[in-house]
Amino acid sequence: MKTITIEGQLRTESGKKAARQLRSQDLVPGVIYGGEKEINFSASSMALATLVYTPNFQKAEIKLDGKTYICILKDLQFDKISDKLIHVDMLELVESKKITATIPLFFSGTAIGVKEGGKLNIRMKTLKVKTYPKYLQEKIEVKVDDLQLNGNIRVEDVKVDNYEILNPARIPVVSVVLTRQLKQEEATAAPAKTAAPAAAATATATPAAAATAAKPAAKGKK
Repeated sequence: MKTITIEGQLRTESGKKAARQLRSQDLVPGVIYGGEKEINFSASSMALATLVYTPNFQKAEIKLDGKTYICILKDLQFDKISDKLIHVDMLELVESKKITATIPLFFSGTAIGVKEGGKLNIRMKTLKVKTYPKYLQEKIEVKVDDLQLNGNIRVEDVKVDNYEILNPARIPVVSVVLTRQLKQEEATAAPAKTAAPAAAATATATPAAAATAAKPAAKGKK
């Protein structure tokens, strides 16, 4: 699992005024929690960029005043107007403590339903899990090879060793749905199937109708 290094500084002052002053210097205030105590720090927005602006799940080594804290990103705050990063929350990894993390999903293989003309519909991109830090991984692989047309893989179908998955079990993670072309083909085929029995019924009724028509003609001759 990839780990990036962030050089930061301990924060001795708190409050809105101190935070504004840091941001004016292109520094982002943050907090590390989950360890022995909460640690207030700041780091440059550029140093945090590789951790923040990516879909990848990563660890961070935050170096402060000669000490290193192994963390994962837990929460972010952005300015509503400028959209600049204004605060980060980091969770310190302690090997003896389970943590909750959001892990990206990676879908591998080609579904049977896709080979038959369906479309793969990804319903969830991440799963929320509880585990020990040593079991953290960059992604959770979900194999879709056996997924049939109109089939689903649900949260309960995703099995990962040493992970407790916290999302509701019955929520679909990925499915194969009918494409527009398949729907049109089915709609076109349906009338043809119903038309065949109607034609057969007409053909069967024709001799009976002829026999009925023939009886009055025989009476007329008498």
